[in-house]
Amino acid sequence: MFKGSIPALITPFTEDCTVDADRFQKMVEWQIAEGSSGLVPVGTTGESPTLSHEEHGQVVELCVEAAAGRIPVIAGTGSNNTAEAIALTRHAQVAGADGALVVTPYYNKPSQEGLFQHFKAIHDASQLPIIIYNIPGRSVVDMSVQTMTRLFELERIVGVKDATGDLDRCASQRAAMGPEFIQLSGEDATAVGFNAMGGTGCISVTANVAPKLCAEMQQACAHGDFTKALNIHDKLLPLHRAMFLEPSPAPAKYAGSLLGICGETVRLPILPTSESTRSIIASAIYHAGLSPSGL
Repeated sequence: MFKGSIPALITPFTEDCTVDADRFQKMVEWQIAEGSSGLVPVGTTGESPTLSHEEHGQVVELCVEAAAGRIPVIAGTGSNNTAEAIALTRHAQVAGADGALVVTPYYNKPSQEGLFQHFKAIHDASQLPIIIYNIPGRSVVDMSVQTMTRLFELERIVGVKDATGDLDRCASQRAAMGPEFIQLSGEDATAVGFNAMGGTGCISVTANVAPKLCAEMQQACAHGDFTKALNIHDKLLPLHRAMFLEPSPAPAKYAGSLLGICGETVRLPILPTSESTRSIIASAIYHAGLSPSGL
């Protein structure tokens, strides 16, 4: 159910920094037309840390409404407060999302048993399939393969978004849990290698601005055509790198503004991209051969 190119959607803002609902739903429509195979609203790239609870719920509802069942919606519902994560996951279920992306709790640094109990509590409180989001670079804690294996024994823990950057982790998780455990890369630059090690897709930042190429690359991997996948990867690599030259999602929003996808407004403490980074992003867009979206 969850595979291929799945953009971690940016949340477009108006010039006065409110959620631009109309632009967001047009983006969803465009993503589907370009071949994306799933959508993740209100993840890190969607600026979830600076959205209010009301805005968070609004964006999930807008995404579900616009997708209209054509491709899965995996709502970001993570928190370092277990009760809050439960509430967000229950809201996503009521809104009609197809799954929940739940990040490992950040800042409070739980133990492996604490991680297990956190995810089990969210699992037991809802009916949505849950994707674990393991990103030690942001959350500090790193869920072990052993803890993940325990969680996979629960009915609705179905996979992981792996942003460790360690391709051996993908192989180790496949060895421990088998091919039924869904493994999605959380790092665009290693997505092809991740698929070769047993992954089935990528929750992508780059797909915000290059959805067709990202979808074609994932399709090539699924068909075992890694020569084609690498050719597309070569076109996208400068863009992958440019997306993280400054704190995300400012580079993605600036790239989106060049392509007519969205404005570049971000919320503090994220700042708009610097002039030096803007030129690199523009060059990466040219290298990838991207054209204005027409949105």
